[in-house]
Amino acid sequence: MKKSYKIDVDCANCANKMEDAAKKTAGVKDCSVSFMSLKMNVEFEEGADVDAVMKEVLKNCKKVEDDCEIFL
Repeated sequence: MKKSYKIDVDCANCANKMEDAAKKTAGVKDCSVSFMSLKMNVEFEEGADVDAVMKEVLKNCKKVEDDCEIFL
């Protein structure tokens, strides 16, 4: 399953950090972050609890970029 989320991030480098953090989160099969469109596209692993996984993604992104936001 794939879902798209609106994000708030200050720079392209920060967006790359968010993408890397999201890709390392359990339950995420793949992720791409676009700084230009302020969107995060996430592909989830089969059977993953999307809401729980996205809470972990947000927590992991906050570790690398504390002023970022993902609008769940």
